[in-house]
Amino acid sequence: MELRFETRRSDSPWVDTVWSCTSEQVTAMTSVAGVHWGLVFWRQDGRAYAGVTGPETRTGTAPVPEGAEFTGIEFALGTSLRALPTPALVDGGVELPDTTRRTFRLDGARWETPRADDAEALVGRLVRAGIVVRDPLVAEVLRGHRPAVSERTVERRFRAATGLTRGAVRQIARARTAAELLALGAPAASVVAKLDYFDEPHLARALRSYVGRTARQLREGAGGAIALHPDQRLTS
Repeated sequence: MELRFETRRSDSPWVDTVWSCTSEQVTAMTSVAGVHWGLVFWRQDGRAYAGVTGPETRTGTAPVPEGAEFTGIEFALGTSLRALPTPALVDGGVELPDTTRRTFRLDGARWETPRADDAEALVGRLVRAGIVVRDPLVAEVLRGHRPAVSERTVERRFRAATGLTRGAVRQIARARTAAELLALGAPAASVVAKLDYFDEPHLARALRSYVGRTARQLREGAGGAIALHPDQRLTS
């Protein structure tokens, strides 16, 4: 059973990654905590669907439509939808209504469904229409700058834009990096040292909370299909 992923980084400041996937005899997968919201489009049995996905603060099990083909856009941290604040999407999402094989409806307008290679063109149109927006203060913080406002203001605006605290973003990102290193064969002890975990039990707790796998399962590729390495084939 397989999920076949392809992914690429984007050169758009509004987009983090663009991915595509096909499912073969997979009906469920382990979802991994993530900090980005996104748009996802899929086809199954001749029907088309579209949805908005939110950040995820914990691991879980997600259903996978069997025999479906997906295209997804993960947006840069700090961007959001004008009509749907990111905090409302955390650990959830919404399916968009009135989707056809060629178009989808978002914020009262109809848009052409993108392929993976023209996702940025769609995002550019959404930005110009004011449907996708960004808080410049959050972008400044993410670049390591210290804005001339109070820490309380920074945290409030960061959470309003991303749905997450800065601490949660760091913890989730670190756990995902740890899982990726372990899946590539790195020993747990070296991951602990590289990513500044206190010890291996601390790493194990983070993996359990955010990834849903043990270090051994990640190294052995065991435990079933998992949404972790969109640039590799994931088998169960």
